[in-house]
Amino acid sequence: MAIRPLVILPDARLRLPSEPVGPVTDEIRTLAQDMLETMYDAPGVGLAAIQIGVTKRVVTIDTSKDENAREPRIFLDPEIVWASEEKRVYDEGCLSIPEFYGEVERPDRVRVRFRDLEGREQEIEADGLLSTCIQHEIDHLNGVLFIDHLSKLKRDRVVKKFAKAAKRGEAA
Repeated sequence: MAIRPLVILPDARLRLPSEPVGPVTDEIRTLAQDMLETMYDAPGVGLAAIQIGVTKRVVTIDTSKDENAREPRIFLDPEIVWASEEKRVYDEGCLSIPEFYGEVERPDRVRVRFRDLEGREQEIEADGLLSTCIQHEIDHLNGVLFIDHLSKLKRDRVVKKFAKAAKRGEAA
């Protein structure tokens, strides 16, 4: 297991759509464990494989607040199969856009179908922070960033800031 480097805006890989996992192999299990370690180290509550440069539809999430009572979740090929009409606004951040936050409105509850590390199909209904996090990470799998849900002015400002920092070779 290893902590892997994060892909940071404006890296074009963040816009790549991710590919289905296919058969669950030891390589996929290792990827998921590396993602959990990377996510905890950052620290964050969610991570999509593309955020470490891997174009596979793998997501790790842990919304527990207590480091001693972690609740890691791994989603392979997740898809939202239902979303509530009720919306919720959450101040989102992203490990690939460090130290920037913005209010994003998303469905309050979602039902997600996915496979686990044994390859079994699962379905869960999520609300609150877990719902927001799942939607945020599935967006990553589709090449969408949370800043795409903000106004064009805010989004352009953030992209410009990170592009300038990347040219100077420093963090934004």
